Amino acid sequence: MRLVTYVMAATLILDQVSKFFVVQVLDLWSRDEITVLPGWFNLRMAWNQGVNFGLLSNSSDLTRWGLIALALAISLWVWLWVRKEPHRVIVSVSAGLLIGGALGNVIDRLIYGAVADFLNMSVPGLHNPYSFNVADITIFAGAIGLVLFTGQEKTP
Repeated sequence: MRLVTYVMAATLILDQVSKFFVVQVLDLWSRDEITVLPGWFNLRMAWNQGVNFGLLSNSSDLTRWGLIALALAISLWVWLWVRKEPHRVIVSVSAGLLIGGALGNVIDRLIYGAVADFLNMSVPGLHNPYSFNVADITIFAGAIGLVLFTGQEKTP
């Protein structure tokens, strides 16, 4: 469980430090967009009140608190499940990534009322309107890791 805790803490810190730096220090909050690699990579501010791609974003407190409760419930369930029995290192890392990312987005919802998304990647000639953050990356990577590598330690 130590590995899950370390990965979770590192993920949470990286997510929150990156958000603080981009939103507050670079002042993306008021600048809206900073071009880093033209046509490929921008920092574009987006306040996501819903889930991926803005789904379920209706600006209601019910949605905000419901998503906070859901993220905390999933994080607790993954934590308890991983704690039950020994798992391979990749499963522990995946669980830590998922939990750390989920908690990072919970902190945003508590502080700002929405998740701070700011990473935007495109291909020259094609405009991508969506932004994401470090927590989104780790949640996705953690979930994929859990799906791909869980259960491989059991014998038939």
